[in-house]
Amino acid sequence: MSRSSTVDLVVVGLGYVGLPLARSAAAAGLKVVGLDRSRRVVDGLNAGRSHVDDITDTGVRTMLEQGFRATDRADVIAEAAAVVVCVPTPLTDHGAPDLGAVHAAVDDIAAHLRAGTLVVLESTTYPGTTDEVVRPRLEAGGLRVGIDFHLAFSPERIDPGNASFGLENTPKVVGGITADCTKAARALYERFVHRVVEAKGTREAEMAKLLENTYRHVNIALVNEMSMFCREIGVDLWDAIRCASTKPFGFAPFYPGPGVGGHCIPIDPNYLSYKVRSLGIPFRFVELAQEINQRMPVHVVNRAADLLNDQGKAVRGSRVLLLGVTYKPDISDQRESPALAVAENLLARGAELVYFDPRVDDWRVGGAPVERADDYLAAAEAADLTVLLQPHREIDLGELADRARALFDTRGKSADHPRVVKL
Repeated sequence: MSRSSTVDLVVVGLGYVGLPLARSAAAAGLKVVGLDRSRRVVDGLNAGRSHVDDITDTGVRTMLEQGFRATDRADVIAEAAAVVVCVPTPLTDHGAPDLGAVHAAVDDIAAHLRAGTLVVLESTTYPGTTDEVVRPRLEAGGLRVGIDFHLAFSPERIDPGNASFGLENTPKVVGGITADCTKAARALYERFVHRVVEAKGTREAEMAKLLENTYRHVNIALVNEMSMFCREIGVDLWDAIRCASTKPFGFAPFYPGPGVGGHCIPIDPNYLSYKVRSLGIPFRFVELAQEINQRMPVHVVNRAADLLNDQGKAVRGSRVLLLGVTYKPDISDQRESPALAVAENLLARGAELVYFDPRVDDWRVGGAPVERADDYLAAAEAADLTVLLQPHREIDLGELADRARALFDTRGKSADHPRVVKL
């Protein structure tokens, strides 16, 4: 199956997964081309501008010096030894998997596929997608998997904002349609990842990703539900978690919050639920966890209303400051952020909203702009209630507790203080 190629790797989709992958491969000496349908993204990268939190403009310029280039022309696939698909897989309005971007990417690959090419899907999806959806489209032109080209799945494990674990030092799972496909994928990733783990096949690799995030999803739901009743029975759940975490085996700490956000936890368990439901089997455990996590923003607003009531104030007409509106600390990504649902509920109850986030210059709720505070400490002094949703490093929690009229810490990051109430 070997053939000469002018490009070592084409990365399809240059978002939070694809761009770090391209960077690591380019740094390892591979000739890398990034393929993205967004002309804005392509032009920005070729001009040395990053649109991803974990990669700076300097990092992009280094990639360009190493030979990387971005394009929106799919015919570059015909020049590649390997193609890795890193496109988004969101949900439809009805909560079903939306594989539209995967279908589009696979159609581009099928149109330019050559014998000897390795194709890897990294986009999160339900077990069976690589074999049942991707494989037939690629084989429609006459080439056969395992004989004429290789096909594998390797789940992405990018954690935006994580300074300790990146692509290179996070083990990479690979599973191929055939044993030779697995070996080909392993050989690619071993060029820039420290450790590669072989799965039995594509379905096991696909399930590994869903298992990882469903595990987190369920355990977050557990502590979220505990947070709802611990206050009623006079238990400091944060302290209980701290104590339980000292056990050196059998326990991993998870923490309550205003809801779950980002590209994984709110999305991936739905892919698993979709596959299970298609078999006619109930999947109550995971769906209950989804229900609990989805109602946390309303719980936060109800708690906020109680705290205002303690001051003799109604939600309507009260000035509420929201601190941090991204889905996790120290990044600018707002996808699925629970801050949006919290804000919608507060506005519906008549609150006057103001927000501060050092990484978000403009924030809209229901299409309308929300006032942005330039000085969060002064805004906390003026607000009837300050709600900490994300503890960005720029927020001084000690100073905030001293100056806020009342601080509702939904992340449990503040020290004990008379004006601080934790979720």
